[in-house]
Amino acid sequence: MPRCVSADTCLSDYLESKTDINTAFDRFGEQKVKCGFGKLGVCCRLCSNGPCRITPDSPKGVCGATADSIVARNFLRMVAAGSACYLHVCEATARRLKSIGEGVTPLSLRSQQSLDELAAMFDIEAETTEERARLVADKVLADLYKPRNEKMELVEFMAPKERIDTWERLGILPGGAKAEVFDALVKTSTNLNTDPVDQMLHVLNLGISTGLYGLAMTNLLNDVIMGEPEIRIASTGFSVTDPDYVNIAVSGHSHSVFAGLIAYLESDAAQAVGREVGAKGIKLVGMTCVGQDMQLRAGASGTDIFCGQAGNNFTQEALLSTGAIDMVISEFNCTLSGIEPIAARQQIKLVCLDDVAKQSSAELLTDERGKELELAETLVRMAADQHKQRHAIDTGVIIDVPQHGFNDVVTGVSEKSLVNFLGGSVQPVIDLIVSGRIKGVVGVLGCSNLAEGGHDMMTVNLTRELIKRDILVLSAGCTTGGLANVGLCSPSAAAQAGPGLRAVCESLGIPPVLNFGPCLSIGRIEMVAKALAETMNVTMPELPVVISAPQWLEEQALADGAFGLAMGLTLHLAQMPPVAGSPIITKLLTEDLPSITGGRLFIESDPVKTADRMAAIIAGKLGALGVAA
Repeated sequence: MPRCVSADTCLSDYLESKTDINTAFDRFGEQKVKCGFGKLGVCCRLCSNGPCRITPDSPKGVCGATADSIVARNFLRMVAAGSACYLHVCEATARRLKSIGEGVTPLSLRSQQSLDELAAMFDIEAETTEERARLVADKVLADLYKPRNEKMELVEFMAPKERIDTWERLGILPGGAKAEVFDALVKTSTNLNTDPVDQMLHVLNLGISTGLYGLAMTNLLNDVIMGEPEIRIASTGFSVTDPDYVNIAVSGHSHSVFAGLIAYLESDAAQAVGREVGAKGIKLVGMTCVGQDMQLRAGASGTDIFCGQAGNNFTQEALLSTGAIDMVISEFNCTLSGIEPIAARQQIKLVCLDDVAKQSSAELLTDERGKELELAETLVRMAADQHKQRHAIDTGVIIDVPQHGFNDVVTGVSEKSLVNFLGGSVQPVIDLIVSGRIKGVVGVLGCSNLAEGGHDMMTVNLTRELIKRDILVLSAGCTTGGLANVGLCSPSAAAQAGPGLRAVCESLGIPPVLNFGPCLSIGRIEMVAKALAETMNVTMPELPVVISAPQWLEEQALADGAFGLAMGLTLHLAQMPPVAGSPIITKLLTEDLPSITGGRLFIESDPVKTADRMAAIIAGKLGALGVAA
């Protein structure tokens, strides 16, 4: 069966040469026939009378549940799981900051300025840095742990006032985020809530805490611990790996989990461990979103020991097959199960630092507060020993690193570094839009999947169509890994843009796609959108901005999408979520939302038609503001 293709032709060529490995690109074809009931969301397996499947001849389950009820609770469960994932990362990050503030964790904070800004935003006064860190962390944790009937306090600092008013009017302003997730699961259990509208309002509720806490707040906390992003030039692709080094690939979403490892690897002692086994030293390789986060902040933490971002979630099996990786450390998703047999064959050590990410063949090591540096030394010595073993004579390990990627990727873009680059405000972007040199802004966000024509095909083709129309693209998530590896995050990509955007990019020395890094940075792009709306004195629904998750993959992406819709933005997806079996929910999402939150969802799988529709939506918003498109 032919392999799934990739927009990254170099990756496709490399996979074609690897006839002896099995990857997601092979397995996608084997799973090509999909369950129609699952795609529509009309399969219920909550009780022993089922699974029940809704059809025209069987319009209700055994309990009497309709397609609308079944679809709604299935969808709410998916969003609750996605929200829980992000909140897990936010909680872990806040706990790390708290342990540093208490003096338990022997690490220094890398951005005093970020801490001071957070403390000021939360009206926290303290004499010492340590006390400020502890109080900021306590404030976040207290908000996460509130009961559902007590509204989260920090929302008012993170969202525009008009959004808070809208959410209060709709009754979707979150109580304690963890309690909201808990009750979402209760609500979707057998013979409980059957009201699809109520359940969809709960989806929007979860989207708010997902975006403001799981995304935006996690970034702000990580800025304190790991340092703020700095715009710089970096490398991407498999070529970032040098087999002469001990290479540790990192996978997950929680940057602060690696604070101790990065600090230790920056020391001469750690690099000496690598040299002792015949290597030049020890490097970290980005494999999924946490690598994107490291690349974003490497200017502040890990410049010398982070060698670059290899790709995105569906490139990891190919990366391991190069033989250049000695260890993979996972602390969260998106680590594919398919890496396990490849790791065994290539003698790659697999380690997990959080049991939520435990793989069957991986060793689980405890990420204990206060023992970060001891854990780091253990990991480094394990990786070095693995490198020595793998590079011994007759191990059967073959090193085959292709020429792949780009060395001139612009990274380190954030809501703050972008404003600094622009001279202190987002007004220059607005001026460029008003002048017509830029026709608008689109956020191309989230995951990669193999379903929309192949790996990153929709993402890359849509982005190329947008920049041809002089629309500036902001990217965060696995989309960024794919876009960077085909050159769209490099300044030379300006040649692919329309004349207006090209002239802007060439005059500033920037690419037409601004690389915000990991999926967590969707929260950063929301901050940029908020700044644009406030500077233009418009509401979020009026903003000439569209967001797209063209190749969304999993439950976290659906929680991201719920955030965008709650914020009042227009959201594009290439593939309908599993809700089409419910006429009520389909209509609510695609037709009724503008009169509820101001948001809008549209589905389109053709990149040209999608770009045309986005351009028309933006032009319509500009026209409503009295600006000629």
